[in-house]
Amino acid sequence: MNVYTSKEQYLRHIEQIGQVPDGFQIATLGIQFYPEERPVKSPLPMNLVLIQGEHPTEVFGGLFTRNRFPGAPVLIGKKRMEETRIRGILINNKVSNVGAPHGVEDAEEILDSLAAHAGGKGEEYIPASTGIIGWRLPKNEILKALPELVRRLGRSTCADAARAIMTTDAYPKVARRPLGRGHLVGFAKGAGMIEPNLATMLVFLLTDVQLDRGILRDTLRKVVETTFNCISVDGDQSTSDTVLFLSSGVRETVSSREMERALLEVSEELAEHIVRNGEGTSHVIRLQVSSAPDFETARELGKAVVNSPLVKTAIYGNDPNVGRIVAALGDYVGNQDLPLDPHRWVIRIGGIEIFSKGRFMLDRGKEESLASYLKDASMDPKEKSYPLHDRVVDIQVEIGSGTAEATVLGSDLSYEYVRENADYRS
Repeated sequence: MNVYTSKEQYLRHIEQIGQVPDGFQIATLGIQFYPEERPVKSPLPMNLVLIQGEHPTEVFGGLFTRNRFPGAPVLIGKKRMEETRIRGILINNKVSNVGAPHGVEDAEEILDSLAAHAGGKGEEYIPASTGIIGWRLPKNEILKALPELVRRLGRSTCADAARAIMTTDAYPKVARRPLGRGHLVGFAKGAGMIEPNLATMLVFLLTDVQLDRGILRDTLRKVVETTFNCISVDGDQSTSDTVLFLSSGVRETVSSREMERALLEVSEELAEHIVRNGEGTSHVIRLQVSSAPDFETARELGKAVVNSPLVKTAIYGNDPNVGRIVAALGDYVGNQDLPLDPHRWVIRIGGIEIFSKGRFMLDRGKEESLASYLKDASMDPKEKSYPLHDRVVDIQVEIGSGTAEATVLGSDLSYEYVRENADYRS
């Protein structure tokens, strides 16, 4: 991840890397609406984003939340994975279209109208929504805006789209890698309700390189497991998590290895941005679990630590209360009845050994060094309009019971997180 000195420098960077891959066009448009569910004095803002292929593509894939109360866009998106081809994606922020009356019907009606203006059929478009759960989409306002949205195709970049889909995000997130004679570009939103399963938040990946549909989907699933599925901000799995990957196929093909490498790098970068940009995040925690019996155990051990409120608050306070880390690990191992021996564990923070052979390895010097290390890795959660730095709190856990490993990214828990979520709809 690059390091920036100002918001302006960061925005210039994402504008440079956010150019749309060949074969796609993007449009953004702001509208206003009065929600049916709540009286407001002034209309609320909503942004619409349209990603449109210049030609329909048969090469696309998607992954969605495992939450058993998914939003209407997730239900429709899963059905769209069975279609032969896709023309575009329609995204809105502010309202997530989850559990609202006629949510699926409203979304399908909007897509049918979009197709009448942009071409094709409604089932060739995928919806994606993010925002308040329980509210109904402002259908009439969106329908009225569609002609102008279509007219704007080609005027916006991936950086514009990343800005438009933000909700509580502090800054837009874009990543780009060269791929053969073309490029792979991704943009994402997400700052809270981050505990993904199969996908995370809203992530959109576009490439102009010709790919095989089956390989694209298999590689997407593989990469998501080790990137987006290895992050957590607050342990809450969204009802709207979606990752979509489309290829226009206008550039020469590349090997599956090249494609996987580019997809992995873009996904890793976006995943770290999501955690660093998390609601109220003051520290990014990178927890590396090694010598575990399998990848799933390693990942879940990592998440047990980064999701522990006591660990998160200690790190926020720059307090090396390392007993909380051991307690979180022991809690997970005991409740899952895993045959892991704590006497084999070795735990380090920032390279400093704190636990080995079943006992803590602490002294006054280590305590002072660890407190200083945590302080150096912190950010002001109120001032995060761009990535302030790329420092993390590195925690290494050696299990001593196998050869598998996983790296999990998480965040601390600050006063700002509580304030932001307490005031979310106020």
